[in-house]
Amino acid sequence: MDRKTPRPTDITLHQKSRSLEVKFDDGRAFSLPVEYLRVFSPSAEVRGHGPGQEVLQVGKSKVEIRSLEPVGSYAVQPAFSDGHATGIYAWDYLYYLGENQAKLWAEYLDKLAKAGASRD
Repeated sequence: MDRKTPRPTDITLHQKSRSLEVKFDDGRAFSLPVEYLRVFSPSAEVRGHGPGQEVLQVGKSKVEIRSLEPVGSYAVQPAFSDGHATGIYAWDYLYYLGENQAKLWAEYLDKLAKAGASRD
């Protein structure tokens, strides 16, 4: 993790709206939908072990976070309702997801459409 990466000052899981709100010490705050976090899990199961090995995540629109555990002082690890629990979300990755949410989500929806797959 880059030492210049802003650090979270507050992390709140909103079960009803299925989102994770993360506030950073640079004043930025992001509301990250659980589905978005699940689809962009940093785990090898999702990202693969190298370029081109990514696995398109489908049917995640109703996924929830069952628990959210701290990992040292640098990350959190959610356990999702679909059984996925291996992604460790470092602060820099959460910040990246927040900053790039619109672009990444649009790319994901495009990949789903091209694959003839669904979020449901």
